[in-house]
Order: sequence, then C-alpha cells, then structure tokens
Amino acid sequence: MNAFWTQPDFDDHEVVHFVHDDKSGLTAIIALHSTHLGPAAGGTRFWHYAEPGAAMRDALRLSRGMSYKNAMAGLPMGGGKAVILAGEDRRKTPEMLAAFGKAVDGLGGKYVTAEDVGITVADMVAVHQQTEFVSGLPVEEGEAGGNPGPFTALGIYLGIKAAVKHKLGRDTVEGVHVAMQGVGSVGGGVARLLAKDGAKLTLADIAADEVQALGQELGADVVAPDAIMSVACDVFSPNALGATLDEAGIARLDCSIVAGGANNQLARPENGAMLAERGILYAPDYVINAGGIISVTMEYLCRRDDAPCDINEVRKRIALIPERLSKIWQDSEATGSSPDRVADAMAQKLIGRG
Repeated sequence: MNAFWTQPDFDDHEVVHFVHDDKSGLTAIIALHSTHLGPAAGGTRFWHYAEPGAAMRDALRLSRGMSYKNAMAGLPMGGGKAVILAGEDRRKTPEMLAAFGKAVDGLGGKYVTAEDVGITVADMVAVHQQTEFVSGLPVEEGEAGGNPGPFTALGIYLGIKAAVKHKLGRDTVEGVHVAMQGVGSVGGGVARLLAKDGAKLTLADIAADEVQALGQELGADVVAPDAIMSVACDVFSPNALGATLDEAGIARLDCSIVAGGANNQLARPENGAMLAERGILYAPDYVINAGGIISVTMEYLCRRDDAPCDINEVRKRIALIPERLSKIWQDSEATGSSPDRVADAMAQKLIGRG
C-alpha cells in the first residue's frame, strides 16, 4: 500500500490509525479528518475490499465527508470514519468487535463511532461493551438514537422533495418518477416514503429477492442493478455504495435530478461539474444524508450529559436539510459554481480550512 499521505484522497487528515489484532483476526483503519468542531464522529463500515488500498481510499474519503456533513448539519462534532476489512466470507465475530471496541476506546474520545454499511445496532452494543465512545444504541420509544437508517431516509426524502420543487417547480412528488439504486435500510425507507406520496418508482438492488418483495409491496418496477442508471426518470437516487457518478456513469443518466443517500457519490472532484454541464441538479450527498448522524450525535451528547433526548428535536433538525440544499443551489446559480463545490467551500470554512 502506498503511503496514505501520497494518495489523492488524503486531505490533511489529523490521524490515520491502522488496527490489527492477530487473535481476533481484526484488521481496520480509523481515519480522523478533523476535530476542529469536536470529537470526530462517523460510523464503522464492515466490507470486503479487493485490495487494501481500496479500504484506505474509503476511510480517507468517508472521514472527510463526515467532517463536511457534521459541520453543515450544525453539529458540535468533527469528522471520522472506520472501516473493518472483512474477509471473503464476510465473517464477523464477537472477538473481532471486542478488539475493535478496545481500539476505539484507546483513542480516548477523539473518535465516536456508530453504524454504517455491514454494521448493525447489535454490533454497536457489542462494541459498547469495550468503550463509551459509541452511538446508535437501543433507546426507549420517543427518544433520539438507535438505528440511524430511518432518520437518514427521512432527510433524503425531504431533500428529494426540495430538489423536485427547485428543479421541476412541483410542490409534491406525486407522479414524479424516481429511479432508486439500492433499497436497503436507507433506500428502502426512502422508497416507502416516496410511494406514500404517490411517486412512481423504479428499483434496483443486488439483493434480488428483497428488491422484488419491495417492488411488489410498493407497486414499483424492478430492473437489474446494471440498468438502473440508464432509466429515463425525473430523479436518480443513489443509495448504495459510492463513486457511481464517474464519467461513464454520468453519461448514462437520463434524469433532471440526482439526490440520494450514498456517501461519496462523485467518483472524482470534477464529476460535479459534469453533472452541472448536463443540466442535472445535484444534491450534495453529505448535506442530504445527514439525518442519521444528527440522530446518533444527539443520542451521544444526551447520554454523555445524562440528559433526556427528545426525538422531536432530531426531527426539527432534519427538517432544516431542504433549507440548506436550497441555499447551496441558489449560490450555485448565482456564482456558476457547481453545487458540490459550493457545499465544499461552505464546509471547509466551517471547519477552519476555508
């Protein structure tokens, strides 16, 4: 693996930790991009990478995205991310989670973790046995926290509605055609909210049985994963893994809006300008998908301060996502800079790097 500071995705990260535990088989990377606003907060991803360099790129890009996401959401947290390198069998053991929890605890509160792809609430409970610097834990009904997926989905749904209003001049999504790439915990939640409002949906996911079942439940069309980006639609909503919006992917799009929950949707910095040149309105991913981190951050802060945490306060904060997106789009139109560049500049200023 090349030195991480020579990689194009290294962005003056404060700390990058390599974690290896022979006994449990744990290999992980914990990347802290910025602690300017507070402890670095961001989930843990459990994923099988074809080669270690891909894991490093993910950790660097995701942690930077968390700095921007937390700053733009007005949270008193910096940005960090962890990736656990899964084997080909994707086997996850209690010993592995315990070793990871000890590694998080060893950072002394500089990093606060939570769920991400491949990690469940139960996994976070296991990690919490080794460290207090965890969120996304089970909570009582009516309290903030727990599984961040539904809160992420709510923010994306509100962001799609804002994009439809801004680009298409429509006050509702009734009859609006949304092509959804990925319908797992987050994407499935978004799909259900959109279907309730009368949107027309086309779904795709690598989990064939699950996507077919959801399609039948919602009366939606289902296409193969490799076909979803070419579907003629109003909104393309990426909700799986990132970097799908590269030059080839953007060329395939037949839509007016890109708005979804996947992290790091743009493969390279120049891809945002490519979308703008095609007249496609882009909702910067770390702004639209901030609902989950809003929930787990408030859960963590309430637990730290031994204070009650009202779920309604979380919903109020998530309801501000459309306003933030609208400001980005307005500034983009006024300056001629693409929405991703506008959002990046705003976030960099907030973390003291602008």
